[in-house]
Amino acid sequence: MNLDELLKEYSELELQLADPAVHADQSKARTLGRRYSQLTPIVTTYRELATVREDLSAAKELAGEDESFAAEATELEARVPQLEERLKHLLIPRDPNDDKDIIMEIKAGEGGEESALFAGDLLRMYLRYAERLGWKTEVIDSQPSDLGGYKDVTVAIKAKGDEGVWSRLKFEGGVHRVQRVPVTESQGRIHTSAAGVLVYPEAEEVDVQIDPNDLRIDVYRSSGPGGQSVNTTDSAVRITHLPTGVVVSCQNEKSQLQNKESAMRILRARLLAIAQEEAEAAAQAERKSQVRTVDRSERVRTYNFPENRISDHRVGFKAYNLDQVLDGELNAVTQSLIDAEMAEKLAQHS
Repeated sequence: MNLDELLKEYSELELQLADPAVHADQSKARTLGRRYSQLTPIVTTYRELATVREDLSAAKELAGEDESFAAEATELEARVPQLEERLKHLLIPRDPNDDKDIIMEIKAGEGGEESALFAGDLLRMYLRYAERLGWKTEVIDSQPSDLGGYKDVTVAIKAKGDEGVWSRLKFEGGVHRVQRVPVTESQGRIHTSAAGVLVYPEAEEVDVQIDPNDLRIDVYRSSGPGGQSVNTTDSAVRITHLPTGVVVSCQNEKSQLQNKESAMRILRARLLAIAQEEAEAAAQAERKSQVRTVDRSERVRTYNFPENRISDHRVGFKAYNLDQVLDGELNAVTQSLIDAEMAEKLAQHS
């Protein structure tokens, strides 16, 4: 969509949002309001650029009669390229999921109990990061390990403001590797283990249509660490989406209905991710972005405890504040990936 079309859309949104009838439908009003917020920085920058250009033209005309206008013209001339650059950044196509909340799955990988403990560390890191940003978190399902970590844990993270969680955490998917002396290791040797992270934009019911006939729903008893039964009723739910083979299990809640609702949330998010990946692959067989082409099986980040070092292998980010990162200070890490994506998009659109 070009700039003229965006300006026209913005004017139409202003008219719609001024109509009291629109606000009777809260869902529609929120959608329009979100789009209006997205376009506002573009329109504001465009209008500021137009004003500066007009003022510059006038200052140049008057500079011959009054020297003070020459200084003003010089100042305005310096602002034009700054505003043009800002507008260029704002006009780069956004990721359509950037405003969405996410569902994140963290799975223990190689390394046994140490991997499960690391999965627990990653969960705590993301929960603390969300807390720092004022986001709301909800552990939807978990399979704790005997030593206090997690074999598998699923968490929903929701933003309160306009910025969606996906925009900051979409690059967390992949294999995260840890290097440290395990609590289970008596000889004090550094051990390498890994945990996998999967990130999906949370899907609304309108985003993904699921035919109930495509689902097989099984119920069973919940179990805790070591396999002991948590309760005596068949409250745990396993849903299989037959066309894709996607299987989701939930057992955290005591109610079968609540577990089913949680499982459906995860299933919708997974199916939306699959549909979007297929559409993206079809539209762009060879993706060039160094960030977005990362395969989920690829090691994306290493957490080295002896050196207090964190390294992101995709963009070459490295810092020696691992203790702070694990306590939720993730901004520098996530920003390096956001900046890399922006640089790639700028290169593609220049």
